[in-house]
Amino acid sequence: MTFDNPFRIDTDTDEMPSASSRSRVPAIKFVDVELAFDDQVVLNKVNFTVHRGEMRIVLGGSGSGKSTIINLILGLIKPDAGLIFVNGTEITALDDMELMRIRKSIGMVFQEGALFDSLSVYDNVAYRLHEESIAEDEVEHEVVRMLQFVGLEDAIDKMPIELSGGMRRRVGIARALVGNPDIVLFDEPTAGLDPPTARTICELAIKLRDLEDVSSIFVTHEMNNVEYISSQYAVIDPKAEVLFQQAGRHFCLMNTDVMMLRNGDIIFQGKEDELRQSANAYIRRFIKASEV
Repeated sequence: MTFDNPFRIDTDTDEMPSASSRSRVPAIKFVDVELAFDDQVVLNKVNFTVHRGEMRIVLGGSGSGKSTIINLILGLIKPDAGLIFVNGTEITALDDMELMRIRKSIGMVFQEGALFDSLSVYDNVAYRLHEESIAEDEVEHEVVRMLQFVGLEDAIDKMPIELSGGMRRRVGIARALVGNPDIVLFDEPTAGLDPPTARTICELAIKLRDLEDVSSIFVTHEMNNVEYISSQYAVIDPKAEVLFQQAGRHFCLMNTDVMMLRNGDIIFQGKEDELRQSANAYIRRFIKASEV
């Protein structure tokens, strides 16, 4: 597949921050974040940081707080205590208008793709641009670039009902990438997919991480995803094609960490191989159940 970079930035503009200044500001940072619904603790003094170009894989069982973290980053819910920073801005006290500005830097990939069934692939991907009244020639250029990135340019005129589950997820990723977000949130993007299709979704996340310097949260309950994302990296060969290479059996990628939640607490933060070596009984049961 030929790689067409959809996030190329015009380096002649005076508004572009230097790479060094951007890299010093974490993309996402939680400081002592607490949240409870009635007597049920959802998050208990949660602390973590995602730096520029890093991926944080979030694991945990149902009700552990995984999706809640995504909702907090988007500002859809507010914590009871603690601070949340997105690209250096503390968001917990922002109003809806200020949050809309923050959300423009974030792409959201939902579990089922969350496409509008009455709209074509083109119009689904273009939805945000149409809402902003962007000129149609610019919209078309952007939609084609996003669909090229996910390998679905031939499906541009199809309706969602004509797509497989994996194709719907990829269209959802294309839609999330409109506007060049520097943060992308994946909420169980491979749930219910067969292994080859799930791997394709993981490869798209890897491309964003390695080739576009995008920061991401990847919520999953599948250890196969954790192993693949933690061991593969993307490069561009001399023919401008994307290749995925194995990092090596005993080498963990520096830009990918795993975090596991249980009952609102972070019980693990570290690399995938450290997770597998953990003596924690819950972690060992989780890994065993995930790989059955």
